[in-house]
Amino acid sequence: MSLLIHCIYCSRCTRAFSEQQIPALLATARRNNASACITGMLLFVDRSFFQVLEGDEAAVDATFERIARDPRHQRVTQIIREPIPHRSFADWTMGFARTSPVEAADLCGANDFFSNPNSLESLTPGRAKKLLKVFKDGGWRADSTGVFDVSLGKAEHK
Repeated sequence: MSLLIHCIYCSRCTRAFSEQQIPALLATARRNNASACITGMLLFVDRSFFQVLEGDEAAVDATFERIARDPRHQRVTQIIREPIPHRSFADWTMGFARTSPVEAADLCGANDFFSNPNSLESLTPGRAKKLLKVFKDGGWRADSTGVFDVSLGKAEHK
């Protein structure tokens, strides 16, 4: 049996994404993740990404390396890469939270993460785990605007 890991990273877009481009980006990511049996979640705030990839060590590492080489990303920083006992986002090939800095600042338990435009890019491992816990515990549900979109990202690896 292979080692199950998660990789938590952040990056910055080299250019802004329109509302029409994000669904296409997600569709590609979800298709790639499904074929590699990777699950996880993606938070996108003000041109910054915070992503958790979960799965087989080789698949997660290959996916992270592909993302790190993608010219649409800059300042790709791996915050955490470690073994995990189980998947936190097992049902999602890519859960996605699209939120504005103002909405993100109101997320219960995560309001201190978004005080500046580069907040995701300066996360330490401890703070990344705190943000991850907010999403695992459902803190994103505190926002009534429905910013968390998992409707198109159901995992099929089971």
